[in-house]
Amino acid sequence: MVKVEIYTTPFCPYCDRARALLARKGVSFEEVDAPHGSAARRSAIERSGGRTTVPQIFVGGRAIGGSDELSALDRAGKLDALLAG
Repeated sequence: MVKVEIYTTPFCPYCDRARALLARKGVSFEEVDAPHGSAARRSAIERSGGRTTVPQIFVGGRAIGGSDELSALDRAGKLDALLAG
């Protein structure tokens, strides 16, 4: 399985939703706390091509977006293949 990283903040329902979907899939992931103004948040913004929202999810180093994009990939049947590498 490829490396999955998720940049999150506390009390973020979209972050909770993304973590729950990944957990249901049995995917282990590295969670990075990225509060507003932090170096981690700046890194997420840079890596994602300027997206400022959380969560920001990276699969195999590739930015896939946030919770909505993760869910859309799953609904389209494309997430499992992406996670498998």
